Amino acid sequence: MPAIAVARGVRISPRKAGIVAALVRRRSVAEALTILEHTPRAAAQPIIKTIKSARANAEHNHNFKPDSLQISEIMVTPGPRLKRFRAVARGQALRYQHPTSHIRVVVDGEQRESKAVKAKVTKDE
Repeated sequence: MPAIAVARGVRISPRKAGIVAALVRRRSVAEALTILEHTPRAAAQPIIKTIKSARANAEHNHNFKPDSLQISEIMVTPGPRLKRFRAVARGQALRYQHPTSHIRVVVDGEQRESKAVKAKVTKDE
């Protein structure tokens, strides 16, 4: 069962975040983090955080080996738009929208042996 991490309502356009997400699709987690740390785009930081969260979920909750983790899916979808107004000439106000994104990262890898199995093997010997 793969490990999943989701960042919801990230204050960046889904189009901009999708470009950065495409850089690391189908790569190992270590390689993806290295690429994103050297990517000079604002969308790289929330994607790094989401990948690190997925890695932690995989190691802690799903008992995966940290070296074998691969990004099997990374998806950026549009979130709710924040409606705002900006003052313009002649006392008027124009409406504009702040786009938000939902970032979903699915990580899969090789399972570690559980501690219960190791204890049982050493006890039987």
